[in-house]
Formats: sequence, structure tokens, C-alpha cells
Amino acid sequence: MLITLTTDFGTADGYVAAMKGSILSVAPDVRLIDVTHEVPPQDVMAAAFTLRSAATTFPDGTVHLVVVDPGVGTDRAAVAARFTLEGRSHLFVGPDNGLLPLLLDGLDLPAPHVVRLDRPDWWRLPTPSATFHGRDIFGPVAAHLAQGVALDRVGSTMEALHSLHWPLPRTDAEGIDGMVLAVDHYGNCITNISRAAYEAHVDARKAKCYIGSTILTGVAQTYSGAAIGEPVALFGSSDLLEIAVAGGHAADLLSISRGDSVNLVFEAAPRVSPPHAHAQPA
Repeated sequence: MLITLTTDFGTADGYVAAMKGSILSVAPDVRLIDVTHEVPPQDVMAAAFTLRSAATTFPDGTVHLVVVDPGVGTDRAAVAARFTLEGRSHLFVGPDNGLLPLLLDGLDLPAPHVVRLDRPDWWRLPTPSATFHGRDIFGPVAAHLAQGVALDRVGSTMEALHSLHWPLPRTDAEGIDGMVLAVDHYGNCITNISRAAYEAHVDARKAKCYIGSTILTGVAQTYSGAAIGEPVALFGSSDLLEIAVAGGHAADLLSISRGDSVNLVFEAAPRVSPPHAHAQPA
């Protein structure tokens, strides 16, 4: 039994511990894996990006409990869903606020089977706190699912989820216009420009990368592709273009924030001279 935890609770208060307590009260033998509790407050897209980078490494049957819930206490649905990643079955538990569609966006996968968590028998309390569904609804339901309770027992089937999508880069013959999706702990600025999109258009040409007041030529293989303290562009472990500073914090040093534009401009294709016509004898 394995449950991952992704929240914006932080670790200064008792919220994470209270949610873990509600899980362990149902399933004392479950293994809890903290993905992060440092998602920026109420930032659904940041939570989805973080979990997306980790979820594919977990084994079949993992339950992913995600509580980043700006709509807690409103009429937004509480949901659980079964979905497939790299041939392995996973379960998601959390609010219906677009996070699960973001997690699966752009992947060629079967549609998830989703239920609305509307059966209080599986909750911690029949009347949960209006402000702490992680403790009173999501945590206990995740614990029951990890123990093998069938998805259809904990809720009623839903046809559609609240949908969100990642912003896509704009590509033409001259280059790719994208944006910074995330800034990681090291200050690396991760964009929405994929390796596949880059390689499909750059051919043998070099590209210049423009971000803020910084201009980079070419794409390196590693973070050490530039001298210490110098900026570098590369494709990281997510196969997305990153802007980094060798040995430094790119977001701070280059004044880059999430949402900033990043532009790849391809150099002109080399001109090929036509073959010379052979002179004909008079």
C-alpha cells in the first residue's frame, strides 16, 4: 500500500500531520511518500507540474493524494479517479479543480474513471470541516482505496472533470515562442518547449534563446555546458527546455519568473547554390 502526498500546506503548521493521522487511523500499515508540501499556496498548476514529474516512477496501484484546494468548502466536487501511466494503474484523490486533467494533459491515455466522493461512510466525519477536506474526506478515502476498496464504492460515477490545459508554445519556420512553466529549487527555469518540438524544427541550424535581457546561443547537454556563473540552455530530465546558470540560481540572477516569455529563434537555413550548368560545345 502506497500513498503519495502533494499539498500546499507547508510544514510549519500541523496540517500535514493531521492529514497523515487521518490516513493512518484507517490504514496503519500504509507507506506515505511526501512528494512536496511546498506548492505555492492555491497554485493548482504548480502542483500538477510537480506531481507530473514524479508520478510515472511509482508502481502499479499507487494512490496519489493531492490537496491544493482554493475552492475548499464551495460546491466544487471532491473526486477520486483511476488512470493509467506507462502501463501502470494509479489512483488520484483530490478536488475537482483541473489538477488531474493537467496531470494527464497531452498524454495519449484512456480516459480516467472518475467518481464524486459523495458517500460519508468513507470519510473521517459525516459532517466534515468546511476548511479541511484533506483531513476529513481526501485522506480517509485515499487510505481506503490503498487498502483495496473498489473505486465505485467510495463515490458516484462522474462524466466530466473541470478541465485545464498546459499552455502550448507557438511554432513556425522562424522559431518557437514559449513561456516559463516552473522554477525549481535550484533556480532552473523550466519552459513549455519540448525537446521533440525543438528537434523537429531546428534541423542542422543553431537557435538563439531570448529570455528577458539574456541571449543564449545553442543548447548544451548538461548544466556544466557553461562556465561557472554563466547562463546555459539545455533539455532537463523532463525533456523540456530549461534556462539555468552553471553553479547559480538562474531565476534570481537573470530576473526570470514563472510565466515569462522565452523565444527560440532559428538561424537562417544555409543557402545551397545551384549546380553550374556545363557549357555546351559550339
